[in-house]
Parts: sequence; structure tokens; C-alpha cells
Amino acid sequence: MSKPIVAIVGRPNVGKSTLFNSLAGTRKAIVKDTPGVTRDRIYVDAAWLNYEFTLVDTGGIEPESTDIILSRMREQAQIAIDTADVIIFMTDVRQGLVDSDAKVADMLRRSQKPVVLCVNKVDNFKAQEMDVYEFYNLGIGEPFPISAEGKQGIGDLLDEVVSYFPKGAGSAKDEDIPKIAIVGKPNVGKSSIVNRLLGEERVIVSNIAGTTRDAIDSRVKYNGKEYIFIDTAGLRRHSKVREEIERYSILRTVGAVRRCDVCMIVIDATEGITEQDAKIAGIAHEEGRGIIIAVNKWDAIEKNNKTVKEFTEKIRSVLSFISYAEIIFISAVTGQRLNKLYETVDMVLENQTLRIATGVLNEILTEATALQQPPTDKGKRLRIFYMTQVAVKPPTFVMFVNDKKLTHFSYTRYIENRIREAFGFRGTSLRFIIRERSDKE
Repeated sequence: MSKPIVAIVGRPNVGKSTLFNSLAGTRKAIVKDTPGVTRDRIYVDAAWLNYEFTLVDTGGIEPESTDIILSRMREQAQIAIDTADVIIFMTDVRQGLVDSDAKVADMLRRSQKPVVLCVNKVDNFKAQEMDVYEFYNLGIGEPFPISAEGKQGIGDLLDEVVSYFPKGAGSAKDEDIPKIAIVGKPNVGKSSIVNRLLGEERVIVSNIAGTTRDAIDSRVKYNGKEYIFIDTAGLRRHSKVREEIERYSILRTVGAVRRCDVCMIVIDATEGITEQDAKIAGIAHEEGRGIIIAVNKWDAIEKNNKTVKEFTEKIRSVLSFISYAEIIFISAVTGQRLNKLYETVDMVLENQTLRIATGVLNEILTEATALQQPPTDKGKRLRIFYMTQVAVKPPTFVMFVNDKKLTHFSYTRYIENRIREAFGFRGTSLRFIIRERSDKE
């Protein structure tokens, strides 16, 4: 299942970003920045005790403001609320209970999402006890006093938050159905591809960038086998994000990539491969998903006998870090090669779950090290004792060596290429974990 999403909402200047940053540094909350396409850190992957989740920071909500910026912040917050599994509603004990807090509370009640009420800037609970209890009047539950800046009371707050996390996502049957996330820039034809595959207008198609702001699941049956296609909002360059609410669409896209088995990156053939396409591909690569690059609008290109080769070489050059990705040239308008998508998805899924016996792996390793000696440093040579596969989706290998510092990434890449020569692994990344052990061990 995908990670639960926790959104921090409240009026401006109550300390939402301070709590966000405090959680990023909390001792038990292990946080890493999610690879995205903007520089704004509106979300992080976090963990509290045994629970992993995505934490979302939002702009302050001014319920009745007509100011353009504040109204956009309200829209942002509404999207985060709609997306969230649990909401942290933050208030300010120093300002006390104000009318805007009550209006935000009404907004949260309508969402019908679990809400944890948080009263910030409580530096001394005994002295400020009565001020905290005033927030019971919101009628939204027990107020949890914290000091985001002083990092006090955060543990109790997070204990309450994780108690609302969903027990499971979807039925067991749905877990067995392959999920394909369709991602890419706006207007490359993602929704049109889904509609063509479905044979009906299930997803709104428009030439206005940003029409799809939700990740929409569509179930398709082909040759007796079911697939779930996840259509997502288009991701655009940071400089072009004029509607601030689009930043929150990224949350849904990243969430879709996380819960998919295969990520299909759609490229507009008339525009060619761009830097933004590379950033989008980076999300799927970091998440270890199977990757298919679908070049759409191929019918609109004037071709000769070198067009496919030249376009493929350009893609491989820009997306050199995903050289394993499968490339397919399609047209959502004419239906060209769309049926081949299913074959490609099946092939990538098979490679994502392929397991190699340890004995066979080490035969390849022995041959590889004989053909190209491992690197040395200051007279000490890298020794690779053996290798074994420990996981799938993506296929993950552990290499036991005498010294991790001697394991240069270029030699690991060489070993990876030898494995790919033997077994293919088309469409999927391979992960390598380096472990040290002594000669005696």
C-alpha cells in the first residue's frame, strides 16, 4: 500500500512550517527529501516509530479573505486536505482561540477526515493549561499542546496521528492486479492514452494544461488479464508553475508512482525529449519502478528510415541514467501500437520479479572479475567474495567485499552490465547493496 499522507493545516503564522522542520529533525522521525521536480520542500517522507508516512506542509488558511494570494493558499490547503489520510490542525496558544480557527475547524469537519488538534507555542503547560483547554470549544477533539520550536509534546501528537492510519489499502484482489502509472508533462496525451485503452471517455481530455489534478485509477481487461492504469496530473517545470495549486498535484503523482508496478513516462514526439522529462523519470528511477518510455503523437511526425533510430538515441542520451527503460512509439489518436503496451508491461513485470539463483550469479561474477580485474587503491585490491539476490521489485543484490571503500560505482556498473547481458532485466532498475566481510568470515 502507499504511505499515508499527513497534512499540517491552520491559519497563517501559527507555526506549521516550524513543526514541519522540527519533525524533519526529530530523533525518531527519520526523514528524507522525496525526489521531485520543484525546489519547494512541501513534503517529506517521514517515519514515527514503526510507521512511515508523507508529511505535507501547507500555506495558511484565511477562510474569508478575498486577497488573491491568500485565496490560492486556501485552495492549496483544500487540495492537501482532500489528499490527506490524517490532518494536523494547528492553532496558536499565544493568539488564543480566534474566529478564523472556528471557520477552519468547520472546513475540516466537512472533509470527514481524522483531525488531530494541535495547540502550538506552549512553552509551559502548567502555566498555560487553561489557555490550552480553551481550544476544546472548537468541538474537534482533544487539543495536544506542543512547542514546535522547542520540540516538546511532539511525540504524543504523533502517537495520536498514527493511530488513525488506514490498516490496509484496497482489497487483496486489487493488490494482485498490475498497476501502471501514466506520468509526464502536461498535454503529452496521458488521458487520451487511457481513454483509448478503455475504449470510452472515462477521463476528461482537454488541451488546457493541468486538467487532471487527481490520480485516477481505471481498470482495463485485455486478453483475459486485468490491469489498473493510473492517470496523473502533468508535471511542469518550476518556472512554469504559475498556479500554486499545481505544486500539490505533484503529491498525487509521486503517490501514484509509489503504488504502481510499472511507470509509463509519456513523451510528446512533436516536442522531443526535454530536461523536464528527465526529472520526471528520476522520480520513477528513485522509487525503483519498472519504466516504459511511451513516445506519443508518433503519427504527427514526418519519418524516414532513420527517424526511430535517431529519436531513440536522443532519448538514451538525455535519459542515460535509465538506459534499461523500454521505449515504444505510439499514437493515442490512431491507436498505433497501443496493444503492444500490454506486451511491454507484461515483459517489464516479469523482469521486475525475476530471481536469479545464487550459484548462477556467482558464476557470472567469477567470469566478470576474470575478464576485468577489480580496482586497487594504494596496493590494496577489491575482492568480491560472493553475491546473492535478496529482493525483487526492483531486483536487489548484495555483494560481499573485503573493503567497501574500494568498490567504485563504475565497477558496480560493470557487474550490473554483465548481469544484464546474461538475463536482460529490460525495463527495470537493479539495486546493489555492498557489505563488508573479512577473509576469515
